[in-house]
Amino acid sequence: MATTLLGDTTVHTVGELPQAGTTAPKFTLTSAKLTDDVTLPTDSRVVLNIFPSIDTKTCATSVRRFNELAAGLENTTVICVSADLPFALNRFCGAEGIENVVTASSFRSSFGYDYGVRMENGGFAGLLARAVVVIGTDGTVLHSELVPSIGQEPDYDAAITALG
Repeated sequence: MATTLLGDTTVHTVGELPQAGTTAPKFTLTSAKLTDDVTLPTDSRVVLNIFPSIDTKTCATSVRRFNELAAGLENTTVICVSADLPFALNRFCGAEGIENVVTASSFRSSFGYDYGVRMENGGFAGLLARAVVVIGTDGTVLHSELVPSIGQEPDYDAAITALG
């Protein structure tokens, strides 16, 4: 179990993020269209931007920033994952003109458990902790980060650097 902070509260996750050099767990998430699945691509590198809710300032900022970064990344799919319903993700992306990332909801899946990011206590219990996982085309984790505090943005530079 890993820990992060939500304000002054230490929050425990259900496990640990997959570490560099390990095989990334496969997943099936719900797409913004509700009827399509989002799965781990096998033909591109992947950046998973994992966060609690699009309706918080830091989460929205991370989606905007990864959207900007994704425009310049070759052979890379950026997937923004939260437990938000697809309706909320669609609303945000439509209003913000977000087009370079894929948004996906974990609400029907075991993603939070499989990636060790489901928060078990605190005000956001049941949501996903803020984390980034970078995965190579062969399915190997290249980089992972669980932010020390939910209100903190991830290290974008470290994620991009991991892509080589």
